[in-house]
Amino acid sequence: MAVYKESKNNTWRVIYRYTDWTGERKQSQKRGFQTKREAQAWEREQLNKLGADLDMTFQNFVERYKEDRRNRIKDSTWESKDHIIRTKLLPYFGRLKMSSITPQQIIRWQNELINYRDKNGKPYSPVYLKTIQNQLSAIFNHAVRYYNLKENPCVKAGSMGKKKSREMLFWTKDEYLKFIDAMMDKPLSFYAFEMLYWCGIHEGELLALTPADFDFQKRTVTISKSYQRISGRDVITTPKTEKSNRTITMPRFLVEEIQEYLAMQYDIGLNDRLFPITKDYLYREMQRGCKETGVKSIRIHDLRHSHISLLIDQGFSAVAIADRVGHESIDITYNYAHLFPSKQAEMADKLDMERGEI
Repeated sequence: MAVYKESKNNTWRVIYRYTDWTGERKQSQKRGFQTKREAQAWEREQLNKLGADLDMTFQNFVERYKEDRRNRIKDSTWESKDHIIRTKLLPYFGRLKMSSITPQQIIRWQNELINYRDKNGKPYSPVYLKTIQNQLSAIFNHAVRYYNLKENPCVKAGSMGKKKSREMLFWTKDEYLKFIDAMMDKPLSFYAFEMLYWCGIHEGELLALTPADFDFQKRTVTISKSYQRISGRDVITTPKTEKSNRTITMPRFLVEEIQEYLAMQYDIGLNDRLFPITKDYLYREMQRGCKETGVKSIRIHDLRHSHISLLIDQGFSAVAIADRVGHESIDITYNYAHLFPSKQAEMADKLDMERGEI
């Protein structure tokens, strides 16, 4: 590398040569530095980056992390990760050297986030704090695994937040029926919420549905894609997990309702979106229905919890429910254990019988 002064505009330029990942030698440059010191500092960072030297700054390592990970992650997932990196990590750690970030610095960062309050005095949720912590730890784990960082300082600092919120909100069937009455003035909203509640699908799965996904003779709907709105674009992706690819059998009344809804549509193609709306639209409609009916406010995603709790109340097993909603059965057992009827007394009685036979 070399640093030169450009007399024409009195700025500094860096010219550097490097070998890319294919072994080919290349040359590039960067202009516009106001001082020689700035140009030399940038030159050192590039040398560190090209050599994967962890004396580079956190910000420059994040660029390497993005290069390594970006194409392996869905657009919607990366957008969430990138927002956390830009707003919660780089402002604190961006200028620090990767190799010198300490557990003490991470603890101080954690405390700032834990003590944060917005203009209404509301803190970050425990689940969100855990998500932020996980992203920072993922970056350091990447450095440990692939770039010879000695250890992840997040491990010594300890975690913050919680993986799951203790409170799980859902509607009973009576609450849902009260809510859906308020949606009957808008067919689009009515049929969308009917699909969400009676099939337990994700909102992204709902918004990606097309007429081709339905088999009314078999009473099924096939879930094979998900809708996201990313940077002003409509994006259809694969579902959240492999398990999410599934075929759901619908109750007969819902089959009839969706057929009614399709009959209202003009010139809709087999592969056109059946519900050409956004998540924001669903949110606003849910708030409207709650306000009109007095039903407690829950999230759109909580309709999925409501469907699962209804199935548990009807006596279905965790395995059967998991197949329907695209979960692993162990997740259903863990997350909804408090809703399943207790088998403790029955277990104890059977153990009594076993003891009596000895």
